[in-house]
Amino acid sequence: MADVRVTYDKTANAAYVYFTEPQVRAQSAHMYPCDPVAVDGMINLDFDEQGRLIGIEVLAASSKLPEYLLESAERLDNQGA
Repeated sequence: MADVRVTYDKTANAAYVYFTEPQVRAQSAHMYPCDPVAVDGMINLDFDEQGRLIGIEVLAASSKLPEYLLESAERLDNQGA
């Protein structure tokens, strides 16, 4: 199974799931917001210029993502580890 990079900022309660190779700094060319009513929150899909999904931003992450994933995520708020 491939490793997926996940970052989490507990203060903002926001997570980002990357679908790019760790050494690649892909730029988002198009962001598609999911319907906040349909997903009961705010989730944004980022696509590159070729239309490939490069990442997912999840706001209110603690209510949308499994706890184990957030606990193992790279912390951006300097409160982890």
